[in-house]
Amino acid sequence: MFGKKQATSSQDKKPRGFISRLRERLNRGDSWLTYDLANLAPGGKIDEDSLDELESLLVMADVGIDTTERILAQLRKRLARKELGNLDALKAGLKSAVLEVLEPVAVPLDISKQAEPFVILMVGVNGAGKTTTIGKLAKRFQDQGLSVMLAAGDTFRAAAVEQLQAWGERNKVPVVAQQSGADPAAVIFDAWQAARARGINVLLADTAGRLQNQQGLMDELAKIKRVIGKQDSSAPHEVMLVLDASQGQNALVQAEKFHAALGLTGITVTKLDGSAKGGILLAIANRLKVPVRFIGIGEAADDMEVFSAADFADALLGKTS
Repeated sequence: MFGKKQATSSQDKKPRGFISRLRERLNRGDSWLTYDLANLAPGGKIDEDSLDELESLLVMADVGIDTTERILAQLRKRLARKELGNLDALKAGLKSAVLEVLEPVAVPLDISKQAEPFVILMVGVNGAGKTTTIGKLAKRFQDQGLSVMLAAGDTFRAAAVEQLQAWGERNKVPVVAQQSGADPAAVIFDAWQAARARGINVLLADTAGRLQNQQGLMDELAKIKRVIGKQDSSAPHEVMLVLDASQGQNALVQAEKFHAALGLTGITVTKLDGSAKGGILLAIANRLKVPVRFIGIGEAADDMEVFSAADFADALLGKTS
């Protein structure tokens, strides 16, 4: 068995340079992330016109209308109280508003010692980086001293099974798979039995990439969840959606559909290396209130880290005094 302290302590240790790399990759292109706030107030004075322009920038950056209105309402209150007298005050106020949105969802994944195996059901549309995320998580958990097994629940694409098996070989992690076209629920059930018998700590279950508007496929994911639940009433212990940040507002639509069908408990946001697309994380946090577990900025293992609201705000806006 394993303890909570062991499972969470190494999550807090980010590799040196991750935040600077996050900021660098978020700041590619011409977007509000790189926009010189001085351009909002050439004369140095912050007024309603400045906030109107900032509002447009936020919406264009995929922050979304609802979240933008929430942020601007807080800034306008500060402006009315004469607390936005200069650019530094505006930047500090913007960061405070961003943190108010993000901090409630910055909840690290806790691998409970009460569950063995701790089952993580990975879901998401094709191309979001789901299988790669599974490989990175397997490595992360191993580094925490946990044993891991992978379940190849995407039985519709032979390449998906091969990709997962490649990650298993790379990390020396067992992979449970069946022939192409097999029942995904049966594959994951077999994996659960094998993990239980071997005393495996964490079972990462892959699933086929689902188009959120295909109800039959969403129903199949719900079936997988039910089958696991019959073996362990507390399982799956995590239903993690992997989202591609570069999808912009479509990523929010995906998240809403998956959440309605499955009851998400965690989200990993990948590909945060676009220009304006970092803003979508704010929209998702504000709308769904589902914990954001990890963020990814590239393909390498150290390009994925535990989500920190403060670090993300720093990457977006820079440090404030």
